[in-house]
Amino acid sequence: MPTRHSVRRVTAGALFAFAAAAAHADYPDKQITFVVPFAAGSATDQLARALAQDLGALAKQPVVVDDKPGASGFIGAQQVAKSAPDGYTVFITTNTTHAANEHLFKQLPYDPVKDFAPVTALGRGGQIMVVNLDVPAKSVTEFIQYAKAKPGSVSFGSGSSSSRVAGELFQQMAGVELLHVPYKSNPLAINDLLGGQIQMMITDTATGLPQVKGGKLRALGVSGKQRSPLAPDIPTIDEAGVKGYEMSYWFAAYVPAKTPPAVVARLNALLLEASKGPAMKSFYATTGTDVFTSSPDELAKFQAAESAKWGKIIKAAKIQAE
Repeated sequence: MPTRHSVRRVTAGALFAFAAAAAHADYPDKQITFVVPFAAGSATDQLARALAQDLGALAKQPVVVDDKPGASGFIGAQQVAKSAPDGYTVFITTNTTHAANEHLFKQLPYDPVKDFAPVTALGRGGQIMVVNLDVPAKSVTEFIQYAKAKPGSVSFGSGSSSSRVAGELFQQMAGVELLHVPYKSNPLAINDLLGGQIQMMITDTATGLPQVKGGKLRALGVSGKQRSPLAPDIPTIDEAGVKGYEMSYWFAAYVPAKTPPAVVARLNALLLEASKGPAMKSFYATTGTDVFTSSPDELAKFQAAESAKWGKIIKAAKIQAE
């Protein structure tokens, strides 16, 4: 028979659980911050701003974007990992921080699995190979010939792991020796590419294609299995001369580990609905990004599979962990 004290404990526990559930039911009731590990103007930043616009309208709360570029996403990842696990700090990131970095660096200042709770995938897409207009090559084959004539002196830039691995894999598969120049984010590398400080880059379509359409850079190929509907005249790198070449990237949302499951579930539902909003529809349509959403569990399984895949790609490209 329960004692008076045990009844009190049960009652107190029930009240606490009820209060916690009620608090979570009110989520969100204040500003949400999206932390992006790349610079303003990057594809991830563009997605975050579109998503913030649609989520803010849906949740009727302000959503701000905080760009924390640098160190291959380390800075942004660490900030989110150390944030309060309450659902108000959301990491809008890519395979760079959550699939590739663990294979590119001997030590990470964050754990891509233990430090985060998955919320949802947000999209995936291909990349575009672009060169400075002073580079004489008009095709992938001509670029390979150009690079082979000047081994180690033709440079490529990268501002993300996706961009870096794409360039490294191109070297291996095309049999050329290029000089890698790292940047904090892809837009910064694009600026130097425009200025002629570097010669080539394989970057996300959202960052590179506008420069091509504006006549400021020359596109040689796209990295996906199929041509981009935004630029159907640009061949795939595979069909342009490097058989079997393919690279893609993905976006996803995470929150700090130990965020209450009820908050994660609520945020997942909100982000899935926000991904159908007008700003996000425009982002998908204008950047060549495919709609790709998931449950938290599906994202966790996808991330594990992607980590294994990126590990194989990085090993095949003979990239030494730093």
